[in-house]
Amino acid sequence: MTSNIRVPLRRWRLKDFDEGEGAATRAFDPLSTDDGWIEVAAPGDVYLALAAVGRIPDPFSDRAEQACAWVKDREWWWRTDFDAPDIANDQRLILDFEGLDTYAAIWLNGDLLGRSDNMFRAVRFDVTARARRGRNRLAVCFSPPSSMVADQKMPLWSIIGDPIQQTKRNFIRKAQFGWGWDWGPSLPTVGIWKPVSIRTETSAALQSVKFTTLDLSTTHDRAKISVEIEVEVFGDAQQLSAQVALIGSAGDNCIDQNVTVRNGRGRLEATLENPRLWWTPELGEPARYALTVALNSQDRTLDQRALMVGIRTIALDQSPDPEEQGATFFRFVLNGVPIFARGACWIPASSFVAAVDEAHYRRLLEAAVEANMNMVRVWGGGVYEHDAFYDLCDELGLLVWQDFMFACAPYPEHDPLFVDNVAAEVAYQIERLRHHPSLALWCGNNENQVVQGFMNALKKRNDPLLGDLFYAQMMPAAVAKLDPTTPYWPGSPFGGPSANSMIAGDVHDWTVWHGMPPVPVDRPVGKFDLSPESVAYTRYAEDSGRFISEYGIQASPVMTTLMRCLPEDQRYLSSPALLNRIKDRPKNKVDAMLVSVTGMPRTLEQYVDYTQITQAEGLKFGIEHFRRRKPHCSGSLIWQLNDCWPGVSWSLIDYYGFAKASSFYVRRAYAPVMASFKATDDGSVELWVVNDSLNSIEAELEVALKTFSGERVWSDSVAKSVGANQVAVVWRSDATRLDVDSRHVLTVRAHNNLVPPNRHFFAPIKDLNRITPSSMEIEIEQSGAHELAVHLSSKAYLYFVHLLVADERTRFSDNYFDLAGGEKRTVRITNESAPLRRDDVVVRWR
Repeated sequence: MTSNIRVPLRRWRLKDFDEGEGAATRAFDPLSTDDGWIEVAAPGDVYLALAAVGRIPDPFSDRAEQACAWVKDREWWWRTDFDAPDIANDQRLILDFEGLDTYAAIWLNGDLLGRSDNMFRAVRFDVTARARRGRNRLAVCFSPPSSMVADQKMPLWSIIGDPIQQTKRNFIRKAQFGWGWDWGPSLPTVGIWKPVSIRTETSAALQSVKFTTLDLSTTHDRAKISVEIEVEVFGDAQQLSAQVALIGSAGDNCIDQNVTVRNGRGRLEATLENPRLWWTPELGEPARYALTVALNSQDRTLDQRALMVGIRTIALDQSPDPEEQGATFFRFVLNGVPIFARGACWIPASSFVAAVDEAHYRRLLEAAVEANMNMVRVWGGGVYEHDAFYDLCDELGLLVWQDFMFACAPYPEHDPLFVDNVAAEVAYQIERLRHHPSLALWCGNNENQVVQGFMNALKKRNDPLLGDLFYAQMMPAAVAKLDPTTPYWPGSPFGGPSANSMIAGDVHDWTVWHGMPPVPVDRPVGKFDLSPESVAYTRYAEDSGRFISEYGIQASPVMTTLMRCLPEDQRYLSSPALLNRIKDRPKNKVDAMLVSVTGMPRTLEQYVDYTQITQAEGLKFGIEHFRRRKPHCSGSLIWQLNDCWPGVSWSLIDYYGFAKASSFYVRRAYAPVMASFKATDDGSVELWVVNDSLNSIEAELEVALKTFSGERVWSDSVAKSVGANQVAVVWRSDATRLDVDSRHVLTVRAHNNLVPPNRHFFAPIKDLNRITPSSMEIEIEQSGAHELAVHLSSKAYLYFVHLLVADERTRFSDNYFDLAGGEKRTVRITNESAPLRRDDVVVRWR
């Protein structure tokens, strides 16, 4: 039985003051009343607590962002009372804050305990001498963050326009996106965003437990692992030891060994025979083991730590690419297997980061796996996510590219206090997250090197990067010391002769959408061109990058989401409320893409469909190009998977959880085995098969040229072998045989369902010469209270067939697809949380 006890402190009260007024009126006083204070939970959020009592509107409704702007400028006090446990002479009492956002003064029973100035570090206090028997009052004062850096001067350059000049967010160790981004609102959070607890410790306590896969045999039949522990001794603990147990999912004890602790440290190395490895979904099962470490002194257990770990190795291959002269690979190697990273970038799942729970994470991450993803990139302008996020990535087999929280700004490396603060943050987060088998990469920042290079070129200067001390020295040294088996990368993008070069490292491709100049080797200084020709998604074909870690196209969320957040009188194109949902500028930037793909929308309903079509078709085109370049390109991370509020953004899944059309297009394009057409400059068309699995496959395909009216011009049977983890051209037709126009479509289907169906159009969507029927045959079968089977067929070709249910918890076996004339398709719809009825389903097409 452990001697340590932890009691969470969840129930708090909240009140705001003018800056400095709270201390002046003794808000920390144990005898002060709770008049005017409102209830709030910890972890919790000020905005949500205020909305619950009616002081502000729902921050995500209409244009309520402006009505909430005053919150960031107030001083906020949180208070709670707790009963301190009785402690023995060899015990101490620890007050543990896992996350305070951001400038906080902590008071206990009227005395100032200390301060915190970093959202991303835990704060712990030994309150043995300060806590009283019985009732204790704990108070935390949060100062307005902008006022704390008001005297700081902005260095060199800024990005994201005026807000950074006002907030000076780069001086604050706080979630950068909260001040507003080109996809999110300005709602900077404040308060206790992670758990608070009071705990007792006896004589000694575990400070850290580190699990490492040191080596893996090439045949995967033997793994060498280590477990290292660090202990703080503060009492008279005698003969310290640690009992280390490693247990597989079947309950088999792989390790059960006692380790002697000397000078606060203990270490165990062991070799496991035939270990179950942690894999991404296309390669195997993400096997995990339960690791427990019990710190013992003679016959007492003083402390205990339990972790879920995985046995795997991860490496970053940057060796020369023998087939592309002067270029290098940038590919992750999992358990000795080079992989193609199929994934998306992750932003905070809510502007109110304290409110994201395990269920919210699970819905989004399971959707990522359903979309055949194997990696998510935690973007550097958000937060180091809650533990539940990483636990779920471990469980689901999703690799995590983890940025450190620095984004799009110069950071003050000249300030010794700031530098020390960052050093402590970096060490804390590495030690916190390093045991997760999903952790694939530590990355220094988002876009700081590339923006610095771009600004230098524009200004014809050679200013050094402010923050390079962190990315080039501090962070790699910390990773080498604390987590040496996980790769480190200085920034994203980074590599080659310029930070966004296509011959090495990773690339952010914003030629499409933002009209940025392409970067074959060095970044040219050129004018951003937002013409339809310059932002066309077909320009993804110009990208010869090694690993595309950001690219995307903006699209509206579904109509149900817009109906929830737009007042009825604002549900029209270019309404003030709709424009407020678009944070990128200019607000009509999407028009340059729509005009060439779908034509311009005339109604809000068309705007939803046309933007979603353009996003879906564009991402499909990009993914297929990047995957055909395997192994020269080894990664595709779409910007972005999710949203922090119900806005118009680059996300695949909107804030409420409704999947956009792109989510299903990506699911098909990210299938581990995928077939796609490539049009060549001489007018011919090739069919490529990408095989990301570890097994050789036999592709049995039918390629057919048809008209939209249903006529089959010709068809070919294709039978080809494609090796494990390989790409191959399996079919080709020259231009002479392809005597086609806008009436034709080229299709591929697998006889053995090995690959999702695919097609190639010979004209833009808006110019396709097809007759869209006014009806289709729809039969909806009630398979159970929570499941429907929808049977669809049509006499003519239908484009963009989609099924809608106004409940975001609903899942579809497929959606947003084409239905050929004479084809029959069954879509299964499930909702585990609510019953489904036939009339819940709406079927539409374009």
